[in-house]
Amino acid sequence: MDLKREKEKMLAGELYDSNCNGELIKEIYAAKDKCFEYNNIRPSNIEERKNFMKTILGKTKNNFLIEQPFLCDYGYNIEIGEKFYANHNLVILDANKVEFGDNVFIAPNCGFYTAGHPLDYETRNKGLEYAKPIKVGNNVWIGGNVVVLPGVTIGDNVVIGAGSVVNKDIPSNVVAVGNPCKVIKEI
Repeated sequence: MDLKREKEKMLAGELYDSNCNGELIKEIYAAKDKCFEYNNIRPSNIEERKNFMKTILGKTKNNFLIEQPFLCDYGYNIEIGEKFYANHNLVILDANKVEFGDNVFIAPNCGFYTAGHPLDYETRNKGLEYAKPIKVGNNVWIGGNVVVLPGVTIGDNVVIGAGSVVNKDIPSNVVAVGNPCKVIKEI
């Protein structure tokens, strides 16, 4: 199996073998080891936490804080903007790009999942999956216990209500809530 090709397919949003014993598995465990280290830094050591988080994420700006615990799959596919804040228990399954704009605030227990699995059980049971990018704009507030699914874009100046499951794009300048998440009013 061509491991490089599996990673290329992953980043292209194509079906790929997530169970290949090679590059992808090593990268996942390297990121999980870093998350473990990050989650065990004393919470009051904010500058140390911030500097360590820069070794996990693909791109950061200067002013951000991610509360512990934090978990991700690869880390290098995650980009955060200026004045980014994430409360406890943020999980990002970043088999594809996850981009956050400036002034994004994320409440506790939120998940951003780029990974998806085929509906056909025979394909799924072969260990094949896909990953679609997630993009969150500027000035976005995401309430507690929100789940954002593969391929979703959330526009600028948006509030996502607590407990929402975002399975489709959300336009700019709105409040959206529910499962599935729907626009309830313009801002």
